[in-house]
Amino acid sequence: MDPRNRLRYLRGVLLVTGAIAIFALYPLMIVWPAGWAWHTGHSDYQAMIVGIYATLGVFLVRAARDPLANLSLIWFTIWSSVVHGAIMAVQSLMAPEHRGHLLGDVPALFAIAAVLAWLTPRAAPSRARAVAGEPV
Repeated sequence: MDPRNRLRYLRGVLLVTGAIAIFALYPLMIVWPAGWAWHTGHSDYQAMIVGIYATLGVFLVRAARDPLANLSLIWFTIWSSVVHGAIMAVQSLMAPEHRGHLLGDVPALFAIAAVLAWLTPRAAPSRARAVAGEPV
C-alpha cells in the first residue's frame, strides 16, 4: 500500500477506534452484556473500564491529527489490546459463563490491534514522514 494512503487510512482508523472507545463501549455493555460486560448488575468495574477506554479514545482521536508524532501511543494501543484480549480469551475459555466474550470484546481487541499494526509505520517518525511525502 502506498505510504500516503496508509497514513490516511491510519488516521481514519484512529478516529473510528477513538470514537468507539468514547461513545460505544458503555452501550455495548448494556445491549450485549454477554459479549462486553464481565459482571452483571452493579459493578464498579464497568465505570472503571469505560473511563479508561474513553480516555484512551480521546487520545486516539487527537493522535489522528498527526499519527507519526504519536507512534508510541498507537503502539501502546496495539500491544495493550493484544495483552488484554489474550487474558480475556483465556478467562473466557476457563469460565463457561464468559464464553460470549469470544464473540464480543475479545475479537474486537484483536481486530483493532491487527488493523492498527498493519497501518502503523515501523520507521522512526522523521523517516516515516519522508516516506509518506510529508514535511520532516
